[in-house]
Amino acid sequence: MKLDMNPELRYLPQMIYADSEGRIYDHPYFLMAGFSGSDPVLPKKEDLIPMTEYGKLFFIPGCPPIGIDPITGKYEIVYDIEIDGVVTRCYAVAAFLEPGFVRIHLPAVDYHQKSFILPLWAYTAVGFKDEKYMVSGFRIEYNYKWDPGNYDDRELVPAIEEYQRKRTGGRLIEHLINCAAINHCFAAKNLFLKRWEAPLPVSQSCNAACLGCISFQQDQTCEASQQRISFRPSREEIIDLAVEHLEQAPDAIISFGQGCEGEPLTEYKLIADSIKGIREQTQQGTINLNTNGSRPEQVRRIAESGLDSIRISLNSARPEFYRAYYRPRGYDFKDVVESITLSRDMSLYTMINYLVFPGISDQEAEIEALMDLIEQTGINFIHLKNLNIDPQYYLDKMPKTMSPRIGMRQAKTMLKEDFPDLELGYFNQPVR
Repeated sequence: MKLDMNPELRYLPQMIYADSEGRIYDHPYFLMAGFSGSDPVLPKKEDLIPMTEYGKLFFIPGCPPIGIDPITGKYEIVYDIEIDGVVTRCYAVAAFLEPGFVRIHLPAVDYHQKSFILPLWAYTAVGFKDEKYMVSGFRIEYNYKWDPGNYDDRELVPAIEEYQRKRTGGRLIEHLINCAAINHCFAAKNLFLKRWEAPLPVSQSCNAACLGCISFQQDQTCEASQQRISFRPSREEIIDLAVEHLEQAPDAIISFGQGCEGEPLTEYKLIADSIKGIREQTQQGTINLNTNGSRPEQVRRIAESGLDSIRISLNSARPEFYRAYYRPRGYDFKDVVESITLSRDMSLYTMINYLVFPGISDQEAEIEALMDLIEQTGINFIHLKNLNIDPQYYLDKMPKTMSPRIGMRQAKTMLKEDFPDLELGYFNQPVR
């Protein structure tokens, strides 16, 4: 069969599939395809890179993969395979890229018989070639501080024990121990390892109902990835933890607004008062706020207290797409834009946490809207973060549009060409 293969397809990896037990195989005939939105596409050679050591593989029960016939070049649903007289049902396989990488294509999957919502991961197209798993993506940033190899739990456990010996207990510390040891939050681990960026979760509630919220799923469409903080920390314990970290940790950052909490602006008074107390004791390190930017005047109050940087989350620069994902309560997209503008006017290092999704984020209309937003606000940095969500579920909820797609890699290139001073990356940066 390979002698008759279309020579223009020889670079493609083999399609991979899983059996009902989740065992993964490379298909002897079909080649890897990808999805852009809900449409099958041919990955380009430059889109394919070896999956890194800390990537993950998933199979999608009940959903057959879509592969490319190497002779005809046509896309086909692969329901089963017969080997040595044994017929095996085929299920789609997806990859999850480690932090710092942006996916280019979604996995090519037939979802017609799926009756469930997938867990909150960023599902990525993957194949197999030359004894390696090949994924569709590119690295946007490498930062050794967030390299998974630096987060060995054999170092974490004694660090937690030492941390507990040197201070009295408290609910916030216990919550962060759970985040570090159970949920494996890298930022929480940093607190106990006394380095880099550490979290300060404070908020139990939120004024949005994001489709992909990792700490609370109100309609139980899928299981939340982690448990939201269930209490209001005291100003004293926030200041105590923050000052120690800022004074002792190298390249220290403390961040309000974590995955294990709601929207921190709902606790803006506590945050502002805590930052004032922190800055009365130390001027070291960076104090950062991760937020949805829904309340500009509350952003102003926190900024005036001594905030250094802010990261405001968006899934889209188009209001209708933003509303469909965030489902805001008591605010709208214009308030978010006002918060971004206000942050730059107040000289905060201003970042957008841009939740990207192939087939949506690389539409021409989206890129134009994002460029307009950059022009309007003068932001410093865009985090290109893969949106963790069931692809089919997300696409079903988004507005339908005929805007052409140019590809994630080309979208990144356009941003760099038009805004050479704009930083593109994946991780928060110390700014003090």
